[in-house]
Amino acid sequence: MVKLSNGAHAATLPQFSHLFLDGKRHLTSKEIKILKACNTNDDPHWANVWVDKNEFNPHLISGCEIHGFLVVGALRDISLRYHDLVLTAGLYNSYVQNVVVGDDSVVRNVHYLSNYKIGSRDIIFNIDEMSCTNHSKFGNGVLKEGEPESNRVWIGVGNENDARAVLPFEDMIPADAYVWAKYRDDAYLQRRFVELTEANNSKALDTFGIIEDDVVIKNTTLLKDCKVCNSAYIKGAFKLKNITILSSPEEPSQVGEGVELVNGILGYGSRVFYQAVAVRFVIGRNCQLKYGARLLNSVLGDNSTVSCCEILNNLIFPFHEQHHNSSFLIASIVAGQSNIASGATIGSNHNSRAADGEMYAGRGFWPGLCSDFKHNSRFASFTLISKGSYQNELNIQFPFSLVASNGPRQPVTIIPAYWFLYNMYAVARNKAKFEKRDKRVHKIQHIETDPLAPDTLQEVEVALRRLIELTGAYLQSKKNEEALAASSKDELYRVAKNYLHRNPDADFTLIDNTAQKIYGAKILKPVKAYKEYRKMVKYFAVRTLCEYCDRNGIESLTNADIEKIQKMEVFTKWVNVGGQIIPEVRVLQLFELIKEHTIDSWQQVHDYYTDCQTHYDDYKVAYALNVLEKLYSCPVHEFTQKILDGIIEDVALVNRGMYDSALISRMKDFDDDFRMLTYRNAREMDAVLGNITDNEFLCEMKPEMESFNKKLHSVFEKLTLPLPALSERTTLD
Repeated sequence: MVKLSNGAHAATLPQFSHLFLDGKRHLTSKEIKILKACNTNDDPHWANVWVDKNEFNPHLISGCEIHGFLVVGALRDISLRYHDLVLTAGLYNSYVQNVVVGDDSVVRNVHYLSNYKIGSRDIIFNIDEMSCTNHSKFGNGVLKEGEPESNRVWIGVGNENDARAVLPFEDMIPADAYVWAKYRDDAYLQRRFVELTEANNSKALDTFGIIEDDVVIKNTTLLKDCKVCNSAYIKGAFKLKNITILSSPEEPSQVGEGVELVNGILGYGSRVFYQAVAVRFVIGRNCQLKYGARLLNSVLGDNSTVSCCEILNNLIFPFHEQHHNSSFLIASIVAGQSNIASGATIGSNHNSRAADGEMYAGRGFWPGLCSDFKHNSRFASFTLISKGSYQNELNIQFPFSLVASNGPRQPVTIIPAYWFLYNMYAVARNKAKFEKRDKRVHKIQHIETDPLAPDTLQEVEVALRRLIELTGAYLQSKKNEEALAASSKDELYRVAKNYLHRNPDADFTLIDNTAQKIYGAKILKPVKAYKEYRKMVKYFAVRTLCEYCDRNGIESLTNADIEKIQKMEVFTKWVNVGGQIIPEVRVLQLFELIKEHTIDSWQQVHDYYTDCQTHYDDYKVAYALNVLEKLYSCPVHEFTQKILDGIIEDVALVNRGMYDSALISRMKDFDDDFRMLTYRNAREMDAVLGNITDNEFLCEMKPEMESFNKKLHSVFEKLTLPLPALSERTTLD
């Protein structure tokens, strides 16, 4: 340690002082005289001040009380401007203790500034207190030398009892939080996650607060133990404590009026405004938290917007929307692309004497106005829930469904595949909508936004099996001869599947006793749903094969291409890991690599995610063939020309139908008489809403639909039957 010459207050510079003192010098006697005239210093010799060797104007330090040491970079008589705020570089009317200031920065009216490294071209203006302890962690869940385990900051995601708690760290993404929170049964893996978080922690008690370059902080009450990265803008904040604000010139972050941020990490390009509060948190890239929102013990994924509401003990994947003052979300894992309506009360816990429950909702979770739910509940992807009070636990296994309450002590109603049947515009627009909203410059988190992806397709497979099983039970209840004659479950399954194929216009209701605790559910339109789900599988599979052709510069698949695809690894179980879709086997392989110390840092974990994403398209194309085989209950080498023609015909109809249905569902907003009630005439309505012909998405969708149909008819042209058969295929799960 380097001690000051007079030992005043035992002030010291840290061991890495050479990083601060390079290019610096002590004051000249003339400079000391100028500074003494309008400043005070607890070192009468002013040996505790170092300044730039070449550019230092002592007249630019005035009204300051100096304690400990002060290191000042180049200081010239120039002005810094940020919007309408213009201030002269220098230190004015401030208490400074153990402070390093970079080149041409402004420190003005800071009542207490202690133990900070301030960068260049910063504006620090009107601050009550800005201090840093020597053991600060800047929101990371690490420990410093001599600290007890109880000092560690955990984030209790997904469970109110902290049973799924994770440690925050600067580079955390929802995928990290998910694998940590979900796989709790592996105790050694859990210990390794802690070790990964501690990997680069020196534990030394020598921490400085950090304000990087081109930062503006003004009119703020308290900044304690903060790291603020380049180009961040903070104005009127109330309390910022033990946090990191990640920011860059490309993705600047902002913190506004009345904000409180305590124990957490704010991601690049994110904005927190207007009395919002976050405590024990990680907020991803390009997020907004505003209008009194409260984010507590939670991880919020990239591209999310939260306002006027409360989020407590949650793990939320990217593209989450939650607004309106009465919303409430608690003890949940929500898999992103979700929208929580006003008044939705998700977390009606304490419905038993057991510990508080949890909820898991797949992608596209959308509860209606003022809906409330009981834990534990689980929802398949893209579940739309009608307004209502759901007073029993729910287990919705049908993706793209509509769920409606029929009141207390009654079965709920489910229409499977509802989005594809009646709201195709929302489905078709989903991918393009989220891609346009993704303003991240550096996309560290890989996010799947396509509604039809392996995670949803495996749910479609579950839904198809469930519809067939329930149809078998229905046929037996109706004394169907074939069903009654079935000698096994497999035989009954075959009878039910044949019935659904042979009776495309049948209209009956199924009963699913597993969908709601005690009272079960009524399944409406099961035949239509069955047909829609099968169309989804075909469409996904053929589109994926077309994408394979595009990637490889192939006009048409050949038998050799099919053989090549068949030789690829086949994964049939998929996990939505923080927004990225990864085969379950690859996730388990990651855990083994972590436990055997092959992977020893979170950066290496992220590299592993990237490697999975690199192979994702190949994983999908192998899965595409697999789901077609399961759909037709035969291997691909047994496909007939009739099957191939049927696939092409159905997918062409689906593709054309997606555009037509999207157009029709969107037209409802323009030709419904009640929609027109508030307008004097059609011209006023067009001025307010625009015209259907101007809809950007539909204009883009039509040529894409026509192009896909052309590709569809050529992709199978060069195939000759029978297709190649492999003696053995590699299925890894």
